[in-house]
Amino acid sequence: MSYTIRNLRDTEDSAQKFGLGELGEAHFPREELDAESIGLAYQILRPGKRQAFGHRHENAEEIYVVMSGSGRIRLDDEVVDIGELDAIRVAPEITRAFEAGSEGLVVLAFGPRHEGDGEIQQDFWSD
Repeated sequence: MSYTIRNLRDTEDSAQKFGLGELGEAHFPREELDAESIGLAYQILRPGKRQAFGHRHENAEEIYVVMSGSGRIRLDDEVVDIGELDAIRVAPEITRAFEAGSEGLVVLAFGPRHEGDGEIQQDFWSD
């Protein structure tokens, strides 16, 4: 088929699947959308929560768009305030993670899909 339509709320929630549901939701619907080369993430952080880990890539540049709420993004050692409709481009090698403000944070992430191109950094947020 030459197109696919899915409501992001109806796609699999990886946060719940991996025991991180108390932080929010994390949907990665690439396969559910039949996408071959584009990655997409729909992420919801509950008020005052942080992502459980940071991540970076070897090849994939990403763009994040804040759809609602506000918070902060950590980019390597820099922490930046973000809000509704802010678009953040992140180079592959930069480790990144989000923290929600008092009203929560909803983010869409876009980037090319490269199999095995992600590296997780546990305990990335250090106050």
